[in-house]
Amino acid sequence: MVINKNFIKATSIAFVVFVIDQAIKYWAVYTNVNIEATPISLVLAYNKGVAFSMFAGLEGWLKYLQILLMLLIATYLYKNPNLFNAHYLPIGILFGAAFGNIIDRFIHIGVVDYIFWHYLFEFAIFNFADIMINFAVLLILYQSFFKKA
Repeated sequence: MVINKNFIKATSIAFVVFVIDQAIKYWAVYTNVNIEATPISLVLAYNKGVAFSMFAGLEGWLKYLQILLMLLIATYLYKNPNLFNAHYLPIGILFGAAFGNIIDRFIHIGVVDYIFWHYLFEFAIFNFADIMINFAVLLILYQSFFKKA
């Protein structure tokens, strides 16, 4: 297998996102962060599910299902190198963030969340990895619909 430059870039991006995510979570956990402010507070919480605590009932199985999903996505991208090469930047961001959340399930009782939006409405508590996952999806959509071929 020949490793191309885009794979190395995506892996590097994933590593950087993962390290930043884990560093912030380390700080949140070990300081037991609780900073009340408006519009955003920093409050430590553990999410045993996925977005909005969905599938929390799967408990210990969820981390393995997420690993399986990531392996399936990686296999699909391996078999579709043009798709990977077109979106290597957001794919790197997505994988780094996803692994940051998955590793939390092995180390902690759930995904470490700490950002609480509560201006005009209360939103779910989330983290840096969640922001990066959403950013990666938006970047893929932008590249798919607006980037000239």
